[in-house]
Amino acid sequence: MSVAVALDGARTDVRDLPETLTFVERMPGMADLTRFRLAAIDEAGFVFTLRSEDEAGVRLFAASPHAYFPTYEPAVPAEVREALGASPDAALVMLAIVNPGREEDPTTVNLLAPLVIDPTTGAAVQMVLDGDEWPLRAPLG
Repeated sequence: MSVAVALDGARTDVRDLPETLTFVERMPGMADLTRFRLAAIDEAGFVFTLRSEDEAGVRLFAASPHAYFPTYEPAVPAEVREALGASPDAALVMLAIVNPGREEDPTTVNLLAPLVIDPTTGAAVQMVLDGDEWPLRAPLG
């Protein structure tokens, strides 16, 4: 099965991702966890959960950054494409980790280190961007 991800707020560009994502490089703070099950939280394809298949109880939230930040278009370097086993012209998909807010803090999304996913294989990597154009904690809302 697959999970539909809307790449824009109007849902004119929707891509299917495999339910199982395999990180070819470990995500910071995730130790040896490399396999995650992707599931949509909403019907629009904007918000998702990533549940570890390696360790029960580990769950992350993710969002389609383009749906909330239309100008978000960081370049994917050749070394990231190579790590994913993707061709130079492959249409990769990005998700961003969501940090749920509390009463006094807003919900934020990490635009500095997006998840880059090859939709044909489910191979994924968390790419840390150079520079300060995109924040680590961009308010989501």
